[in-house]
Amino acid sequence: MKIKTISRIEEDYTRECTSDAIKVHRNLDPELRPMHRAVEYKRALNAVKLDKMFAKPLVGQMGGHADAVMSMAKSPVSLTELVSGAADGEIRVWDVPSLKTMRILKGHRGAVRGVCVSHDGANVVSCSDDATVRVWTLPRAGMGEMNDPNRAIPVDVTHNISSQDNGFRDCDAHWGKPEFATAGTTVQVWNMTRQVPLHTFDWGIDTVLSVRYNPVEVDIFASCGSDRSIALYDVRQQTPLKKLFMQNKCTKLCWNPMEAFNFTVANEDCNLYSYDMRKLDIATCVHKDFVSAVMDIDYSPTGREFVAGSYDRTVRLFDYNAGHSKDVYHTKRMQRVFCTRFSMDGSYVFSASDDMNIRCWKSKASAQGGTLLAREKRKQAYNASLMDRFKHMPEIRRIANHHHVPKAIHKQTKLRRTMIDAETRKAKRRVAHAAPGAEKVEFKPARKKKIVTQMD
Repeated sequence: MKIKTISRIEEDYTRECTSDAIKVHRNLDPELRPMHRAVEYKRALNAVKLDKMFAKPLVGQMGGHADAVMSMAKSPVSLTELVSGAADGEIRVWDVPSLKTMRILKGHRGAVRGVCVSHDGANVVSCSDDATVRVWTLPRAGMGEMNDPNRAIPVDVTHNISSQDNGFRDCDAHWGKPEFATAGTTVQVWNMTRQVPLHTFDWGIDTVLSVRYNPVEVDIFASCGSDRSIALYDVRQQTPLKKLFMQNKCTKLCWNPMEAFNFTVANEDCNLYSYDMRKLDIATCVHKDFVSAVMDIDYSPTGREFVAGSYDRTVRLFDYNAGHSKDVYHTKRMQRVFCTRFSMDGSYVFSASDDMNIRCWKSKASAQGGTLLAREKRKQAYNASLMDRFKHMPEIRRIANHHHVPKAIHKQTKLRRTMIDAETRKAKRRVAHAAPGAEKVEFKPARKKKIVTQMD
């Protein structure tokens, strides 16, 4: 005698972390679901609305400086260490998880314009308006190095470097050697243990404002000058490689950590420009949305996005190839933003401003903190794929691109749009109504219009 039975494994029909919720099995045959497209669109619309509702990017702030924070650096080997320099010459080493000061370093008599951390995370280099460069030993957290935040400890100075009469404006550490570069009246390359520069590069610039090493091709670095120039250097050669002049002055420069040839500059004309160093006669992308001079920029470790801070008191995040920002961060008390940094894991963003505070933000405004269940991860991935699939639909695009900004910035944005439209109309009418036989004005795209000349 044969008896037919149904045998089922309980785990196949029970969701994780619960014992009474029965898993629902669906037949995904499209013929049985004629309204699946409309259902998915509705889910995408709800997902993008919830994404905006739960957007709370501010994590916390680190206060303690007695003057405006002018410079900031992250450790390439640690997720918890952050270094900042203020206009009163004070340098603070922060413990990011606790948002507290780990060490105070005092030694400069002028504003600290630049700080950087060595490639091994052992030393901090700082440069100031007092025409000195100091190399400090970076304290290690968790080894008895936590001190009273109100007690200054200036004994960690490895050595002092005094150079030109004018002050230094920026510094950056080499990604593979104990070397660093400084920007001032000239660009100089130093060794951590010597007080004489290894190389000095000069290309007729009054003041060099920023210098950055390439994280991929580590012997190449670039600088921005007060003569509206962008210069490329190779430490293996005695002279600079290329030089590019723009219509407005560039304040900061940052290389894409995943693409050896690409870099982005922050400009005083409210825009950012991305370039390929192999073809400097045209920008690869122009990043807009700021209404005042852009002061600093830093790339995410993934190379897919970057963060920039502006004089208009906002912090914006951009995709590396997008013309407009995908998110904007601001608070009522935050003043002019002087420097911005991405964390080494790409999850957080740091901004330092004129109000003496350093703020920590999420790189994704609606990201959920803490440990997520597998079910929650699958749900978030499903919502993200839905929003990406329907991102070109008018209603979803409108909600996703809408950002609340202060009233002053909103008005200035409308004014800038009116001015740009007027300039475009004027250029078109000049071409259309030019006299017979007159030389026609050549049309230039926005990616090429701001470039004045190029030198090799």
